[in-house]
Amino acid sequence: MLHCGSRISKLCRSPVTPPFNFPRRLLIKFEFSSLFQAKGLNTYDEESDEFLPWLERKARTKISSMLSIGKSAYGRSLFASENIRTGDCILKVPYSVEITPDNLLPKIRAILSDKIGTVSKLAIILLVERKMGQSSGWAPYICCLPQHGEIHSTIFWSEYELNMICQSSVYQETVNQKAKIEKDFAAVVPALQQFPDLESITLQDFMCAYFSVTSRAWESTKGLSLIPFTDFMNHDGVSKSIVLFDDDKMFSEVIADRNYAPGEEVLINYGKFPNAMLLLDFGFTVPYNIHDQVQIQLSIPHDDNLREMKLELLQHLTPKIKDAVGFNCPEDTFIIKEVRSPRGKGKGLPQALRAFARLLCCNSSQELSDLAMEAAQIDGRLARRPLKDSRREFKAHKMLSSHITQLMQKYDTAIKSLPVNSPSMSNTFTLRRQMAHDLLTGELRVLKSASIWLNNYCAVLKSTSNCRSQWKNRI
Repeated sequence: MLHCGSRISKLCRSPVTPPFNFPRRLLIKFEFSSLFQAKGLNTYDEESDEFLPWLERKARTKISSMLSIGKSAYGRSLFASENIRTGDCILKVPYSVEITPDNLLPKIRAILSDKIGTVSKLAIILLVERKMGQSSGWAPYICCLPQHGEIHSTIFWSEYELNMICQSSVYQETVNQKAKIEKDFAAVVPALQQFPDLESITLQDFMCAYFSVTSRAWESTKGLSLIPFTDFMNHDGVSKSIVLFDDDKMFSEVIADRNYAPGEEVLINYGKFPNAMLLLDFGFTVPYNIHDQVQIQLSIPHDDNLREMKLELLQHLTPKIKDAVGFNCPEDTFIIKEVRSPRGKGKGLPQALRAFARLLCCNSSQELSDLAMEAAQIDGRLARRPLKDSRREFKAHKMLSSHITQLMQKYDTAIKSLPVNSPSMSNTFTLRRQMAHDLLTGELRVLKSASIWLNNYCAVLKSTSNCRSQWKNRI
């Protein structure tokens, strides 16, 4: 039976604070694009020259005759080594050479707590194999995994570097993710201490291994696995192709959806992820990411005389906001995406956010009762329709506009506060500064699009209200 796999990024998160609103894609499609050797991105990777022959000896079968390992601007990657036609199977990796939790040494598995998750188990496998050095049966693969200084996920940023992105919600999510990893490490330490060769493993070692798993592993019906060679593919998203898992024949394969010339780089689309997730989970950003989004928060003021009634309405009438992974988000947290058309219907500006604004702007218990009655008559969702009083509708959206304007000002300040590039900066800091710039400018672009839409909407409301007033005066 053939089925698709998915990257596990985001599945390892704490369910308490999910920061991003993404579709959970159990049958995710992976997309390919290409960059040409003529652009200087494909350089010979001497260190990996023997990797594929080693893997094929280990698998006792041919894995690929069409791809070779080279180095691109983002590290190791796979390039077409010959002409590839649409429909060609460009690689086929047997399950036998995929690393799964089953590879965990029985003596370690026996003393691990049942609470230890799959990601941590795979991380332990990588750490054990690394400790074994050249005697490890996975040494060529372990040696190709990125080291601490080569990883740019925000969980490895210094506090000074993190302060560059403190305006973005990814700052707090980084803190949460680091805390989770530290908790997971504390849970595995008692097991590691039972083995003299492993008791010297540090939190930093564990973080590197943990990142290797969360950024490279794949999820399918057979569970979580690291797939050597396949995971050398970097990210891009233009054309369509899929990674298939054949449980009957027990191998993973990739089918080309287009023609490739020798020297073209084969890239996988990790998903429709904003820079915030790409930066946290994979350690890179896209200069102009059309999937960027912003998490914003609104709350009912504590001095609001109607606070309790508003909270009660939210609890009983408003469906809990969930991200697509299935976790509950705080009721005052909303995800906005870029509003592509200033005169459109506000796609990207969630109805729940506009409903929350309408609720906030209610000044009497009667107004709240009217909203509750309207919701009961429709679908139970509170304040999803425009308020009949255009002045109140204007007030609610003007409040939203003001809140977003304030956020825009903070983002603008954060961007202007980024350190100026200078020759004295290290390459690592220069790269991370650029990533921070990509992140902040992308989220500011989203906020600006929402602001434009809200201003246009308010202008229409004001014009409509003025026309009605003039009509009444004439009568």
